[in-house]
Amino acid sequence: MLNEKEIISRVLRGDFRAFEMLVKQYQKLVFYVVNRLVHQLQDKEDICQEVFIKVHLSLHKFQFQSKLSTWIARIAYLTTVDHLKKRKTEWLEDHPEQLANYNFNDDSPELQLVKKDTSAYVNKLIERMPMQYRTVLTLYHLNEFTCAEIEQITGIPEGTVKSNLFRARRLLKEKIEHNLKNE
Repeated sequence: MLNEKEIISRVLRGDFRAFEMLVKQYQKLVFYVVNRLVHQLQDKEDICQEVFIKVHLSLHKFQFQSKLSTWIARIAYLTTVDHLKKRKTEWLEDHPEQLANYNFNDDSPELQLVKKDTSAYVNKLIERMPMQYRTVLTLYHLNEFTCAEIEQITGIPEGTVKSNLFRARRLLKEKIEHNLKNE
């Protein structure tokens, strides 16, 4: 684990190796955040690179009011959302109040094969969820952020984060149970 104060100090003094260490430490985190929101590989790579450029340019502004990982995840999230807004591809206008009208696509033969690998199947289901549900599931379960940290990252109130997490889990459970009954 990196000593955040030391590594930031070294990066700010121009130590390129220290920045490489920072990137290696947090590249999986950034990729997980970006990966759940964007589907095109080239876009994912571009956004991840843009995130670390922003981290490097803004590191002097980091005030240690949160963990460095939370701060970097917030930059990744906001950069991804900005990208989606600009591109308007894959940007979903999801409305949680219409959850009852939300419908997964019928399983294709490809998806039937994916079901055999439970992890891949669950990931496929998560990809089809509304963006706010994908985001909280990824940050909470895969990146192990607390609800308070997710609030800092996304700007979504902690109560809404908890509500979205509950709804996302329920939706995922219902879909898995439905598919198990139909097999």
